[in-house]
Amino acid sequence: MRTYLGYITIFLLVPVLISFIFLSYQEWTSAESPYHVLDERIPLDSIELAQTSYMTAANGKVISQLSDGGKRTYLKLEDIPLFLENLFIVSEDQKFYEHGGVDLSGISRALFINSQHNTIEQGGSTITQQLARNVFLTHDKTYNRKLSELLYAYQLERKKSKAEIMELYLNAIYFSNGAYGIEAASQFYFSKPTGDLSKAELAFLAAIPNNPEHYNPLKHYDETKKRQERLLKQMVAEGNLEQLEYHKLIKHTIRLNLSTPVELYPDYVTYVHHELKNLVASSEGLTRTLKSPDKSVRQQAEAELDQRVEKLVHSGVTIHTALDTKLQTQSKTALQAKVGVNDIEGAIVVIQHHTHELVSLIGGKDYKINSFNRAYQSYRQPGSAIKPLLDYAPYLEETGADINQLVSGASYCSHSYCPKNYSGDSYGMVSLKSAFAQSYNTPAIRLFERTGIKKSFEHLDAFDFKMVTKKDHHISSAIGGFEYGMSPLELTNAYTSFQDGNYQPARAIIKVTDKEGKTLYSWKDKSKKVWSKSTVGKMRQLLHEVTLTGTGRKAYFPTEYIGGKTGTTNDVKDMWFVGQTANYTSGVWIGKDKPANLQAIYSRSPHLLIWKDINQTAEQ
Repeated sequence: MRTYLGYITIFLLVPVLISFIFLSYQEWTSAESPYHVLDERIPLDSIELAQTSYMTAANGKVISQLSDGGKRTYLKLEDIPLFLENLFIVSEDQKFYEHGGVDLSGISRALFINSQHNTIEQGGSTITQQLARNVFLTHDKTYNRKLSELLYAYQLERKKSKAEIMELYLNAIYFSNGAYGIEAASQFYFSKPTGDLSKAELAFLAAIPNNPEHYNPLKHYDETKKRQERLLKQMVAEGNLEQLEYHKLIKHTIRLNLSTPVELYPDYVTYVHHELKNLVASSEGLTRTLKSPDKSVRQQAEAELDQRVEKLVHSGVTIHTALDTKLQTQSKTALQAKVGVNDIEGAIVVIQHHTHELVSLIGGKDYKINSFNRAYQSYRQPGSAIKPLLDYAPYLEETGADINQLVSGASYCSHSYCPKNYSGDSYGMVSLKSAFAQSYNTPAIRLFERTGIKKSFEHLDAFDFKMVTKKDHHISSAIGGFEYGMSPLELTNAYTSFQDGNYQPARAIIKVTDKEGKTLYSWKDKSKKVWSKSTVGKMRQLLHEVTLTGTGRKAYFPTEYIGGKTGTTNDVKDMWFVGQTANYTSGVWIGKDKPANLQAIYSRSPHLLIWKDINQTAEQ
């Protein structure tokens, strides 16, 4: 009977057992492993430390350092002296190669001390924990942060080798005064690479990260030196340094040789930042979205672009530019010398038109980084400087006329619009060559009318003048009467078309490369045909005549080719000269930020003399 009941009990329990196993299996298969949760919450496959990026001139000289307020240059572990690595192991984490990210004995000791003081006096942090804190967390002394630190340290040890952790650590830690990582510290405090430091200098730097404020060498040099000596003494105690060498090292005089941030040519550098955003937008397909009529779409695109650019400049790239430092210096000197210390300002643009490279850009007499840049942000009336682009070249292109053809220079009136020649005189029939050289207004208007407003502006549209709109399609535009006008960069850029008939935007940035030298971004511009060969030949003759017998005589100097066009607006509020030599197209604008009469300096022709100074230097 008992056996019978046993069988019945087993028979009844089997389904229960099977159900239990089935349900347990389901629960087990649906549960996530702790490793999976860690990988999902703390992904560490790629750790990218923000690094200093650099901007270079055409000759390779660094002209600007780009960072988020701190400096960092990443070094591979193989390029970091083993002595430095041992210094940090001895002083910060002697069981680094033994533990899995957490030193329990160190934590126990810290907990005991903290409980006695009722505050967090010691952290007991390993190098791995310190790395986690520096890269992912804050330096707040809370138990919640400490717990997060342990989790991150554990995950780091799972995902990274000890060598990788040490490499990241030595590049992440803070050395005070905006220097992050050993290479930035070496360059800042000693103006030389880490590999060139002596052991005494390495130990001096190793003393800082333990408490960057207290051991800041610029404020507490003696405290830093004392800690350096303690570190070296620890090295002796651990058998990493001979006693004799220890005595030599502590007697070694540490002489700081501070480096200063490189920030040169602010006018040009500011423009490069502007162009970099355009380059990234163009390369990443955001240009059209940025012009969307939908404001919310534009704002989203702008935010995305800002994030991409910020990530780029914090990744240790090099922005290679076309800056000619000699020309930039000459341009600034010429502007300051010819305009003086009053409130009259100026802007200069120089383009190497064979390569379409922007080799010099001046945004003001005493330009400061990221301030208003008159070379590309100021839109002014062009005066007669627009005549080659809107009146003469379109007329020659459409009619094939000869430059000796006659046109009336008599008075002109149309629907109560009665512009006069600058002299106020009325001329008879004059050649195109003479009318252009002397910058007569009424002949230019008549040519503009013969070509037709629509057709003339179709030619002008090729140059992408940002502020030129349909509202400008009227007679007065023929002599510079625009609603807003154009920037010196835009106008100078357009004149490059008189070199070979083609137009292509001039660029400051040649390419952007990563730390390994791989090109990440470069412009893919294509030139477009604007003028025929015949029109270019005639326009170059007209422009040359201006410098020989016309309004631009003071800009002349003997050279392979020289030509240009002056421009003066009503009441002499703007003075322009844009022209070419064999290799360069250059533009000079003179005026006041708040437009006002410049008659007092007009006779001195500062715009012409500045242009001459620059191009004589350029063509040497």
